[in-house]
Amino acid sequence: MKKIVGIFFASAALAVASFDANAQAPTSDIPADMNALMSKYTCIACHRPNQRLVGPAYSDVAKKKYSTEEIVNLIYNPIPAHWPGYPPMAPMKQVPKEDAVKLAVWINSLDSTPAPGKKAGSSKGKGKSKSKSSKA
Repeated sequence: MKKIVGIFFASAALAVASFDANAQAPTSDIPADMNALMSKYTCIACHRPNQRLVGPAYSDVAKKKYSTEEIVNLIYNPIPAHWPGYPPMAPMKQVPKEDAVKLAVWINSLDSTPAPGKKAGSSKGKGKSKSKSSKA
């Protein structure tokens, strides 16, 4: 019973925070097609391209250098440990894969870090690319 009450209060707090954030965060920097998808699937309640809201800015997600496939998987199965300091994201299993891929490709396009940070072969085998990219 305590767990259910806790989840209820956490959900209510998240909803209030997202309404406040929506009132303060502009959406003019989001392309119309992405804004439509983000609105349809409620991504926009917690995320903006260059501004932290309830969730991280998509430009910060892009800096992590996740592949498109990894972002799609994280849409469906979020890993809260990847984003300490943020409330856990709810799994967004209602998003069709085609739309999740579009969102993931767009999110990755927001990475403004220079390409030289990617060294040939550094992401093969031992999975070192994530540990290096999290320092960005």
